[in-house]
Amino acid sequence: MKALDFQSSSQSVDWMIFVGLLVAMAIPVFCFVIWLLLFRQPGKKRSKHRKHRHHRPLNPTLAQTGGLPPVRRSDEPPHGV
Repeated sequence: MKALDFQSSSQSVDWMIFVGLLVAMAIPVFCFVIWLLLFRQPGKKRSKHRKHRHHRPLNPTLAQTGGLPPVRRSDEPPHGV
């Protein structure tokens, strides 16, 4: 009779571990589904390209700024040092 008690006790522990693992995996999935349903705005698709903002000018090109500065000699220190 004791062998049967040990076996049934072992099986109940196995079932409790199995149910605990299922609950541990179900909680993040449940939270993700709630986030999808409540906080995500339906019908709005995110575009991968950037929108150009007209009130912000683009950085000027080298042609607009007058090109590169003249080549510096190797014995000359950098400008501003």
